[in-house]
Amino acid sequence: MARLDVNQYGKAETRVVRLCRDTPRHEIRDLNVSIALSGDLTDVHLSGDNSHVVPTDTQKNTVYAFARAGIDQVETFGLRLARHFVDEFDPIHGASVDLDEYAWQRVGDHSFSRGSGGETRTAHIGYDGDVATVSAGLKDLLLLNSTDSEFTGYIKDRYTTLPETKDRILATAVSATWVYASDDLDFTRAFADARGAVIAAFADTYSLSLQQTLYSIGERVLSAVPEVTEVSLSLPNKHHFVYDLSPFGLDNPGLVFNAADRPYGLIEGTVKR
Repeated sequence: MARLDVNQYGKAETRVVRLCRDTPRHEIRDLNVSIALSGDLTDVHLSGDNSHVVPTDTQKNTVYAFARAGIDQVETFGLRLARHFVDEFDPIHGASVDLDEYAWQRVGDHSFSRGSGGETRTAHIGYDGDVATVSAGLKDLLLLNSTDSEFTGYIKDRYTTLPETKDRILATAVSATWVYASDDLDFTRAFADARGAVIAAFADTYSLSLQQTLYSIGERVLSAVPEVTEVSLSLPNKHHFVYDLSPFGLDNPGLVFNAADRPYGLIEGTVKR
């Protein structure tokens, strides 16, 4: 006999751009918002009774309507949305809101530039009607050390071809998520401090492995931001291999590299207090 288990539904990836035109020097906020709701939704699954359903189109419209009042911090904007859906609609018992913010670089009072790809600020909000949880982070923060990294002493077997190295490029695209102990704090300051700690730890660590660098980053974030309880990190190893120029009668003392796209090593872990 079948039974309905955990379920949720919502509107994914609502793109909203909010301009602040209060002064000649404009501000821009560019967000991608995904909402998921859960609660008393058995009947809609079993019999198609929609009486407990807040349409996903309504969820989309709410994002735009809330943006009209302004977007201060992405975390507080997400909290407003999550609390609205749970507190406003009795059948809805839980809400989660995921937000990506795309950074535009100012090039004039009302002119901005943003390259393709690159770093994205992230936030996740959960709310069950009583407790709100907030985590934040970033993804695709590109970092590279041109030296101060080595990789030696690893297990070798008949399939091992990778030579040990005492000097290599270490490059990655950091994705990090940290969990806040409170839903009431200066999220903008906390994000800036955590991001700064990620970059400083990567730059300061003489790396014997990307795993060691991961732990150093997590440790530095916890030290820099007391409100953070844990940090989860995903670090792809963006391999750079010294290219063999000997067929052309040239040496290559660590000057020319092949930046490999895939496959790549993927190092992941969580550091807690």
